[in-house]
Amino acid sequence: MQIAVISDTHLPRGSRRLPEECIERLRSADLILHAGDVMRLPVLRQLEAYGPVVAVHGNVDDGEVRAALPAEATVQPCGVAIGLVHDAGPAKGRLARLRRRFPGAHAVVFGHSHIPLHELASDGFQIFNPGSPTERRRAPSHTMGIATVAGGQVAFELIVLG
Repeated sequence: MQIAVISDTHLPRGSRRLPEECIERLRSADLILHAGDVMRLPVLRQLEAYGPVVAVHGNVDDGEVRAALPAEATVQPCGVAIGLVHDAGPAKGRLARLRRRFPGAHAVVFGHSHIPLHELASDGFQIFNPGSPTERRRAPSHTMGIATVAGGQVAFELIVLG
């Protein structure tokens, strides 16, 4: 199973749009995970036109998005539990903190910082931040992720866009 992973799209804002390469990956995925800061409900509905979406709300999402989405979620594609939250807190202790917050999860996807990150614990637990496809801030590139679930495992790949 292929899962497209995005966060911090911050749309609409001026002429900013999702890169075409990102849209192609969203359309071809079996599932889309969005780790918050969609901003407006029509953007979420557009994502849903590309495929099934599981999303959480972020700190800049408007009231409609906050009413439509939870603060955190867990999905279980092919029996692999993946937690989803927007703000994972400070970098220090993040891996252990997310493990405690999502005790049954194999991995946790988060956003907020716009900085891609993939950490793997010695026992296989992972945390993954896909960065942002639209607002890179301090990151060198616009990014997203692909998660591949197979054989009871999840593997994350960071995709640099454009």
